[in-house]
Amino acid sequence: MKLSYQVSTYIIGTEFCVCVAYFGIGRNLAVYLKTELLEDSVTAAAQASMWQGTSFLTALIGAYVADSHWGNYLTIVIFTVIYFMGLVVLTLSTSLPFLKHSSFTSYLGLYMVALGAGATKPCMSAFGADQFDDADKTTAKGSFFSFYYLTITIGALLAGTVVVWIQDNYGWTIGFGLLTILIGLAFTNLLSGSKFYRCRKPVGSPFTRMCQVIVAANRKFNMDLPENEFLLCKATEKSEMRQGNEDLENTPEFSFLNKASIVSASDFTTAGALNPWRLCTTSQVEELKSILRLLPIWATFILFAAVSTQESTVFVEQGIFMNTRLGSLNIPPASLTTFDVLTVIVFTPLYDMIIIPIARQFTGKERGLSHLQRAGIGLFFSIIAMVSAALLEAKRLEVASEEGLVHKNVAVSMSILWQIPQHVLVGIGEVFNQIGMLAFFYDQAPDSTRSLCLALALLTISLGGYVTSIILTITNLVFGWIPDNLNQGHLDRFFWLVSGLCLLNLAVFVYFASRYKYKRSL
Repeated sequence: MKLSYQVSTYIIGTEFCVCVAYFGIGRNLAVYLKTELLEDSVTAAAQASMWQGTSFLTALIGAYVADSHWGNYLTIVIFTVIYFMGLVVLTLSTSLPFLKHSSFTSYLGLYMVALGAGATKPCMSAFGADQFDDADKTTAKGSFFSFYYLTITIGALLAGTVVVWIQDNYGWTIGFGLLTILIGLAFTNLLSGSKFYRCRKPVGSPFTRMCQVIVAANRKFNMDLPENEFLLCKATEKSEMRQGNEDLENTPEFSFLNKASIVSASDFTTAGALNPWRLCTTSQVEELKSILRLLPIWATFILFAAVSTQESTVFVEQGIFMNTRLGSLNIPPASLTTFDVLTVIVFTPLYDMIIIPIARQFTGKERGLSHLQRAGIGLFFSIIAMVSAALLEAKRLEVASEEGLVHKNVAVSMSILWQIPQHVLVGIGEVFNQIGMLAFFYDQAPDSTRSLCLALALLTISLGGYVTSIILTITNLVFGWIPDNLNQGHLDRFFWLVSGLCLLNLAVFVYFASRYKYKRSL
């Protein structure tokens, strides 16, 4: 047990460095694109959102490679090297005269970082948990995940304050150079624990098993399901096909897929071997069904991720046109995301200590709120956050008009500290929605697809970035709400549009969540 904790510190230390470097780029990326690559406000915000989305989309690449071929450790090592090389390219693009303002070099470095950072995300936490025995699942592993989440939060806090301040005051070369050194230290730290790690061999991708179900069901399209479901191929009867998954009851939804479990003579070779692309167990079929049942609810979490993405894109653009002085101190607009992080740090334990006991008195449930109830409250806070941002921008435009700055590309006298409420509201929403979402996917997924479901959770963040980029691009092309001079624009209308979409999204969530049947009693 003690050795497991000691080994896990290597992984937590590596994750800390990785998070500081990732958030150190992402928190200030819109500003970098405007000042170094001379992009306009909309393009910079859209490109920053696209980069953040890609960083989480590549998590699927890492999960697939780790499960099917390399295992977690080798996947982390290889993609950390790519991460490091991307930061080297990015640093050189800001320091070498002939590479300055080079969009190709900058984006090459940025997307190498996106690939390296994203691919390690689903592997790092799984690899850390692998260091503990299965018997430690409820104690040691629980402690590891708590420290792991805290590490990410502290890393984001450090990036949003110290790293952003260094970039704004000492330049991009020093800022990116320090992050490059940090990833070098992370890689060295990871390798230093190599002889102690417990590495599990890859067991095959759940994507393959799901494809097998679809193919087998289509091959038996014209066959009728037996009236007695016990005539279907059961995992307990063919243990070699279980692939480590729990026994799952046969469910009536998506009954067409049950045909993949109909046993026929053509499913066997002359030697008696089973063809997995012709016959699947009922548990294997239920794996796919479980994912399909989760998808409608999963889709509603994408817009919350889009709101979170705006903290480091559109909120920063808004902050640039506000008074960033606090006495003799100049506040970088990107550093306001610190209040989101601080809210998560403070509100997470308050949720356990205060909200759960109060909710338990009303619901009678041990955890107070179900996972979906918790996630739904987070979606509500995303609406309030957008309303807050819209009201603030309307007031900022009013101040710009009063001060005669409508046609001047300068900041108004209104303090940037008025942005704090919208960042706090997003942070509260994260405590409800993001943690509720992760717990929901982990609890409701079959054992063999839990890593896939956690990868799907990361995918919502990716798609949220793309959604923000699409909304920004379309609204500006059609309405022109977000010009380079925001004093002449109507960013408030953009925020109102997003808040309306969030309200519609919440209604869709309530519809599907109210009809969802939990796999286990909550």
